[in-house]
Amino acid sequence: GKRGGCKSTPQAFIETLMLMAVHEGEHVVRLKGGDPFIFGRGGEEAEHMRAAGVAVEVVNGITAGMAGPTSLGVPLTHRDHAQGVLFITGHARPGAAGPDWALLARTAQQARLTLVIYMGVSGARTIQDGLLLGLSADTPVAVVQHASLPQQRHATGRLEQLANTIAQHGLGSPSVIVVGEVVRGLAALQDQRTPILTRYQAV
Repeated sequence: GKRGGCKSTPQAFIETLMLMAVHEGEHVVRLKGGDPFIFGRGGEEAEHMRAAGVAVEVVNGITAGMAGPTSLGVPLTHRDHAQGVLFITGHARPGAAGPDWALLARTAQQARLTLVIYMGVSGARTIQDGLLLGLSADTPVAVVQHASLPQQRHATGRLEQLANTIAQHGLGSPSVIVVGEVVRGLAALQDQRTPILTRYQAV
């Protein structure tokens, strides 16, 4: 599997291992967190298996970029604040150029988009500086670690403080970074929220 900042099993080995199991007559289940086709390499693995003549069935999941904000009561789209959402990785493939954050910021500003950035914690300073070329310094941001899991943690702040917010709260991988006006009401909303399980008494 893959874990941010940790030594990972090579992708080619994973694909070879799956094919070996198929050739031995096994039914192979490749379990992934979130949605396998959103930054989960599910597309690469499905292509590899199909090229080898193996039938593939994909069961969709809920990606962290949706699960994290939703768990906090943050909508990714809103008629008054965001007309769309853009999912993007903050971690470029080795040897490849990373995203043009300044261009993305200008696009998000003009099109009123929420940005959801995967694998961006280690490059938060670069992301912050690039986005500030097209977005206001006080643009609200939220960082959600271990989205939808029992150990989920999050922090909010302004775009100009993104890297410092991550460092001050000790947030690491896996995390998603949410940038946009939809985050602005999070603090007020959280003050009013009561966990569902505490509202009722079981008898």
